[in-house]
Amino acid sequence: MPISVLMNRSGPHQCMQCARLLISRAMASTTSARSPALIGVCQMTNSNDMEVNWKVAQGFIERAVERKCKMLFFPECFDFVGVQKEDQITMAFDESDSFLTRFRDAAKQHGLWMSLGGFHNKDPSGSLPWNSHIVIDSSGETRARYDKLHLFDLEIPGKVRLMESEFSKAGKENVELHNKVDIYCALHQMVPPVSTPIGNLGLSICYDLRFPELSIWNRKAGAHILSFPSGFTLTTGLAHWESLLRARAIENQCYVVAAAQTGVHNPKRSSYGHAMVVDPWGAVIGQCSEREIRKTQPVFAHRRSDLYSLHVNERREIGNESLPFGKFPIPPSQIFYRSAHSYAFVNLKPVLDGHVLVAPCKQVDRLTDLTDEETADLFCLAKKVQKMLEAQHGVDSSTICVQDGPQSGQTIKHVHVHILPRRKGDFGGSTDTVYAELAKHDRDDRPPRTNEQMSVEAARYRKIMNE
Repeated sequence: MPISVLMNRSGPHQCMQCARLLISRAMASTTSARSPALIGVCQMTNSNDMEVNWKVAQGFIERAVERKCKMLFFPECFDFVGVQKEDQITMAFDESDSFLTRFRDAAKQHGLWMSLGGFHNKDPSGSLPWNSHIVIDSSGETRARYDKLHLFDLEIPGKVRLMESEFSKAGKENVELHNKVDIYCALHQMVPPVSTPIGNLGLSICYDLRFPELSIWNRKAGAHILSFPSGFTLTTGLAHWESLLRARAIENQCYVVAAAQTGVHNPKRSSYGHAMVVDPWGAVIGQCSEREIRKTQPVFAHRRSDLYSLHVNERREIGNESLPFGKFPIPPSQIFYRSAHSYAFVNLKPVLDGHVLVAPCKQVDRLTDLTDEETADLFCLAKKVQKMLEAQHGVDSSTICVQDGPQSGQTIKHVHVHILPRRKGDFGGSTDTVYAELAKHDRDDRPPRTNEQMSVEAARYRKIMNE
């Protein structure tokens, strides 16, 4: 089905493009095929005058409603572009601000979903603001919020200098913590694609475009569409903008939607513009392929995961259900961390104080039964737990081991990692005694701990790792 394009101009460079996206059965996977959905993609030349910026945005909303768009995409800095570096900090506001309320009210009034592609989100603690991309639904409610992960620091002598880290901070995924324990436990919480009337939408902002891992993760998490609201500089835009957008579309077989800032914002700042939509075949808006790309050319199925894989430090909610450990269920009260494929829990009969276990959520007997992605997740979580335990127990050494198979001392048919903080004098100074103790620790005469004792320990670790 061809893409219909409408250029609505409201200034020398500002415009809105409308495009129809067709999410096929092959792309939607377990969901039914969707009918073509019309979206609006905005290009703006914002200044530090938020009232003027709102009037431009209001005009785009009215045109989107006239065209019966399902969703409207605004670019990064849809709120304002500061003149001075300090403006980006002093003019920042939070999600409850009246400026965003205008968009929420308009969404509710017109039944229109919106991607608000990056505003200066004030941190109540007083530190630098986040660059936040939020999606609001047709009731004006926030459905997803993504805080920009990769900050754009660029200095090309004589051409451009833009150091985003001087007036913005990365999202919680990269937050710097200063407590001795917490420094090892930064929260790694990826924002999954959000379900919208046009399909599952993966969220990013501008400079994130240069980091394909984030797009691959979004595709693996179910995204049909990748969004890159941006304010590319003229220099980098001329060189790389279209190439990067088409690459993200082709390699992930997703639609790519890129609203953009354009033109001269002030004497210090100009943007490249060229807002566009790219289809999964890599065609820029206007040449939409009718092919069911993921079905006819299943690139993702051809990836050589035996040679390379993508790992994301992703935290999952522990939930309310027990997880299997061999034939034993581990209640959520005894679990203190869960990643995409693994979980960490306290020990029924620890050999040493702080002795905990990490196991895959999938019940398998041997380490070799795990995929490379699951193996990477297991050991990355083990390393994260190790750092937390060493900080919590004030030690600088640990024993980390896997008893893989019955001849290695494994008694539970579910592969798992033992993590034990080590202290001087353990086992009378005989460091290797730990392996003999592990082989018999769940069969010796020591009484097991109570559920209350285990829950208290798990709660302490959970609090540390989730702060």
